Amino acid sequence: MRAATETIDTVRLKLRPFKMEDAPSMHANWINDIDVQSNYGEPVYSSIALVEELLHQWVLSYNRNDFYRWAIILKEHEECIGQIAFCQVDTDHRLAEIEYCIGRPYQNTGYATEALIAVIQYTFSHTPLHRLQAYHRGQNEVSGKVMQKAHMQFEGTHKESYYYSDTGEYDDKHYYGIVKGTI
Repeated sequence: MRAATETIDTVRLKLRPFKMEDAPSMHANWINDIDVQSNYGEPVYSSIALVEELLHQWVLSYNRNDFYRWAIILKEHEECIGQIAFCQVDTDHRLAEIEYCIGRPYQNTGYATEALIAVIQYTFSHTPLHRLQAYHRGQNEVSGKVMQKAHMQFEGTHKESYYYSDTGEYDDKHYYGIVKGTI
């Protein structure tokens, strides 16, 4: 598989590898927001120093040819408003699981859909991957709408397969997928 994360331009966004300089806008726009991170299933990074530690790991990982993680940059302000990434890559079966998040002030604007469509198109035209898949938890139905708008097909539900350790509750995972040649 070739080197992964290349810059992708859309009408309103630039998807590019993260840089250490992204720490302040990440912290301000999404990675410090408990609601965004909870919906994304990731921890809150409460200080810029913690964000910088995470960014350092990501920047080093760009040397790997199976590491796909884009900063979602709003062209209008040159701010990092979220991210989109492959959380798992299976090179043997040529598939990847995709994840994304957008800062709360930028939600319900179509940015997540725009980013997801761009990454799907990039993946199928520039990599040997044949399938992309994703899931959303039952509590985050908006994410399912993003996947539907990006032409991903609903494939099924895994009942009570997500456990919230903070509340002791279970949630469903709703799976979507798309294969090369369907868009």
